[in-house]
Amino acid sequence: QVQFVESGGGLVQPGGSLRLSCVASGFTFSIYVMSWYRQAPGKERELVASITGPGGTPTYADSVKGRFTISRDNAKNTVYLQMNSLKPEDTAVYYCKARHPWTTETYWGQGTQVTVSA
Repeated sequence: QVQFVESGGGLVQPGGSLRLSCVASGFTFSIYVMSWYRQAPGKERELVASITGPGGTPTYADSVKGRFTISRDNAKNTVYLQMNSLKPEDTAVYYCKARHPWTTETYWGQGTQVTVSA
């Protein structure tokens, strides 16, 4: 059974930091591309960052480059999103996603709320 445990969301002031974690189980985590998406109220879900399995090569949306860092620990089946210099426009529900690099089999987490407000 595929499961995700997402944590680390919450309320933070502009300029603050949060670290999101997504602990996965039930599939071969190490070979999957892991991504973080976010969806703000009234907007479509957008890709924030992704990281490949074996090589750990990261990719970022332009809006978060230089502020966010995605990483993974395959031994712990965990992907992280370190978010620094947070802005109000970063407010959204953040979702963890896994995608098999060849079959495109995809799994989604349930999301964690991030609110950036003074």
